[in-house]
Amino acid sequence: MSETRLSFKEMCARFDVTPRTLRYYEYIELLRPDREGRSRYFGPREVARMTLIMRGRKFGIKLEDIRQWLLIYENEGTEAQMRAFIDMADRQYAELLDQRSQLDDAMNELKSLRDETAGFLEKSG
Repeated sequence: MSETRLSFKEMCARFDVTPRTLRYYEYIELLRPDREGRSRYFGPREVARMTLIMRGRKFGIKLEDIRQWLLIYENEGTEAQMRAFIDMADRQYAELLDQRSQLDDAMNELKSLRDETAGFLEKSG
């Protein structure tokens, strides 16, 4: 594997994504690989962007938000991107807290219903 450029196949393997995913990220302009004929090659910039994309996806951040965030770096620089990241992270953290609360409620309700059903079976059996 080349340290400076990764082939399409190497990029998929490195980030454990399907070719379809990588092509989609290119289609929506998250990535811009170098092209040589029909081959695509991903340099350090694209590898760094993919690292950020995968990190954002891990946290449930929408691809469009990631795309906009990456554009901030290109247009306004690192500090503006960091400030935008803090805002994005705060919003996503609040969303994850809400999802956790909903999941806790669903789990508690399921356990209660399960215990109620088991109790009914014990009484009738």
